[in-house]
Amino acid sequence: MEVLYYLIPLSLILVALAVGVFFWAVKSGQYDDLEGPAHRILFDDEPSATRPTKAGEEAGKDRRQRAATLADKD
Repeated sequence: MEVLYYLIPLSLILVALAVGVFFWAVKSGQYDDLEGPAHRILFDDEPSATRPTKAGEEAGKDRRQRAATLADKD
């Protein structure tokens, strides 16, 4: 029964902390746009206008060579 003297104030502190975090989130704009991310997933991104880098081209060539080597072994 004496443990209630510790648990009740601890629970009140936790509730106050949770309320404080909620108000901080609202104030910082975390709940401003709830529908945007749900709609954003439905649309494709703009295609990239950049060309692959030399490192990317080399990696692709290495992959093709390894695939050819593995195919020859079968």
